[in-house]
Amino acid sequence: MTLLDLINKTCLIGLSYFDLDGELLKQSQLCGTVIGADEEQGISVQLQGQPVAEGEKPPVFILPPNLSPWFIAPEGHYKNAESGVDIQNPDYLVTWDIYKTVKDTPEGEHEWWEWVPRTAPPQVGA
Repeated sequence: MTLLDLINKTCLIGLSYFDLDGELLKQSQLCGTVIGADEEQGISVQLQGQPVAEGEKPPVFILPPNLSPWFIAPEGHYKNAESGVDIQNPDYLVTWDIYKTVKDTPEGEHEWWEWVPRTAPPQVGA
């Protein structure tokens, strides 16, 4: 598989955020369709299930350009009312662990996070 193979494919994205001590801060799920993939810019996913004002396009979420956390999804209906995820038979499941790398940043300054791909297939229904 190459980055370009992802174009127009659907995916369910699982994100786990951790603090400096490795404690889980939150988890979130997103789903959408890959609309762009580039080694420098990353993998652009146009999100589904997100509120959009009339006349506006759905938001785009950008993932790192790493294929190791992309796994073929088992058939099924994936739904999570809390996150707005509702997707039938996505092409891929993608999971990332995201670790905070700087304790405190001044108000309005960039926060630093390290994205670590989960390279083991996700456990569906576990």
